[in-house]
Amino acid sequence: MTSNILVRAAKRTIMAAATAALLATPVLPAFAQATPPTNGPASVADLAEKLLGAVVNISTSQTVKGTDGPGAVPMPQLPEGSPFQDFFDDFFNNRGGDKGGGSQKVQSLGSGFVVDAEQGIVVTNNHVIADADDIEVNFSDNVTLKAKLVGTDTKTDIAVLKVDPKGHKLTAVKFGDSNKMRIGDWVMAIGNPFGLGGTVTVGIVSARNRDINSGPYDDFIQTDAAINRGNSGGPLFNMNGEVIGINTAIISPSGGSIGIGFSIPSQLAAGVVDQLRQYGETRRGWLGVRIQPVTDDIAESLGMKETKGALVAGIIKGGPVDNGVVQPGDVITKFDGKDIRDMRDLPRVVAESPVGKAVDVVLVRKGKEMTVQVKLGRLEDGEKLAGADQGGQDQGNGGEETAPVATATVLGMTVGELNDEARSKFGIAADISGVVVTDVAKDSPAAERGIQPGEVITEIAQESVKTPKDVMDRIGALKEQGRKNALLMLSSKSGELRFVTIRMD
Repeated sequence: MTSNILVRAAKRTIMAAATAALLATPVLPAFAQATPPTNGPASVADLAEKLLGAVVNISTSQTVKGTDGPGAVPMPQLPEGSPFQDFFDDFFNNRGGDKGGGSQKVQSLGSGFVVDAEQGIVVTNNHVIADADDIEVNFSDNVTLKAKLVGTDTKTDIAVLKVDPKGHKLTAVKFGDSNKMRIGDWVMAIGNPFGLGGTVTVGIVSARNRDINSGPYDDFIQTDAAINRGNSGGPLFNMNGEVIGINTAIISPSGGSIGIGFSIPSQLAAGVVDQLRQYGETRRGWLGVRIQPVTDDIAESLGMKETKGALVAGIIKGGPVDNGVVQPGDVITKFDGKDIRDMRDLPRVVAESPVGKAVDVVLVRKGKEMTVQVKLGRLEDGEKLAGADQGGQDQGNGGEETAPVATATVLGMTVGELNDEARSKFGIAADISGVVVTDVAKDSPAAERGIQPGEVITEIAQESVKTPKDVMDRIGALKEQGRKNALLMLSSKSGELRFVTIRMD
């Protein structure tokens, strides 16, 4: 997918070249269009007619420094007699009077939808209205109302606006259950692509649970219903007229639809919208752990029969589980009754949980499954602690110290005692305990896992180590047990923890 470009579906009018490219695209005659599948919906006209009034165009303006000069967008060459000539003349010839770089108004177009007709509540994408000085909501009956920003959430790219109807009767739509949508179900998108308001497109759900690396809670619905620039913030409907997604991004090398669009599922969006309406901000649950994926090697080293869950790599100091109820090395497999199949499931289900709620957490610790109960904190408060926390943990007693050795070579690493000299050489914090890696052999199992000199081995197979002899003894014991991999907990010089598995064969 390296040749594709992930773009937000909103459209900036300053990017006039994109619009000019649209105008240059030939319009195919009706007989050249693809014939709809005969087993698809016979018509969506009645559904579209009922929903069009609830979908709005979002128009924003922002004052920025003038773009005359190097890097400015040039006036596109339009065909003679083009109906868009007046538009571009007005835009490019009136971009601010100061040719030396004065300020100018830049407009942005997007989509949205009404969820509360009486209160005038409109939902859209955060990136549609970000940094806007002025926001207007344009309705299908050509009524335009000024909008006030209620709240935004950058993590899910959702924004809530409020308009005053002033006697204007609004049409609202409701959120449906995105969890009930299956791959192959028909969906309808309505929005404002390229400024062409009230555009209806139909397609199917082509995939679920997509992670496009746009945020910590990625769980997108993928659809082939045409989504283009300007569709951002618009609704994705099921065939019952319920909003099951908010259109937010596309993958395209040109910025136009190629049949791969992404929508925020309503199961995630509805809760965010409710919190923004009630508080003007989000209030998410927080567990207070650092996590990493459970790989096949890690699962094998922990004696797990199935590769699943989220591996706890560290505990945030001062967080909800900084009382020992959850420990580094634990694998969380279920949270509040919800299965955690992979690492990215956990942040999402925790964030969707109420602050202060006591929940049951099922985890695997040293090969044994157990259930613990934790009381959730608030993520927004926890982010401040997480930023200050260095992740250093007291790993406890390292066992017997008989027949000490100063250094040892194992699995391609040379390890030594973590004394004052080593701390000074590698800049290792005083509160970190374990065995320091002093050298890593090229092309060794340790090198393959990215282990670097200066890192500290704090645990092997979930047992703490204090001396090079501890390291050798633990590796030897694992080999005797028939283990193929050794699970190491490593600490950086500042205390950041991570787990790696190293093959021992």
